[in-house]
Order: sequence, then structure tokens, then C-alpha cells
Amino acid sequence: MKTQPKNPLHGKTLEAILTHLVNTFGWDELGEKINVNSFKNNPSISSSLKFLRKTPWARTKVESLYLYCLRKGL
Repeated sequence: MKTQPKNPLHGKTLEAILTHLVNTFGWDELGEKINVNSFKNNPSISSSLKFLRKTPWARTKVESLYLYCLRKGL
């Protein structure tokens, strides 16, 4: 197994990333930043995770926003 010491996403679950974003921005602001219905209509971690696992473009946006938060210290 390869180690990825410089990859900030290494070892982070999608659930941990999404939870961090929800705690940082809240569902409303997260839905504005990333236009995904599961963030806007009756949002929940579990329904959003199901969507993100099936939708690569949305997962990429979530991971990018998470990396932005890490760089800005949010």
C-alpha cells in the first residue's frame, strides 16, 4: 500500500469531509457554493453521501471546497 504523506485527502473519509463542510458553512451556504439538490432539499449526511458516491463531478467539487477550507484555515 502506498503512503501519500502530502495528500491532505489521504485517510479522510467522504463523510468526514462532508461533515466538516456542513459544520463550517451549513447546508444553505453549502448548497449555494455547490449546486446539488441533496444539499438544498431536505439535506442529510446520508442522502448526500449516496449522491456524492455516485456522482464524480459533485464529489470533486466537495473535495475541492474542503481543500480550500484547509488552505484558508476554516
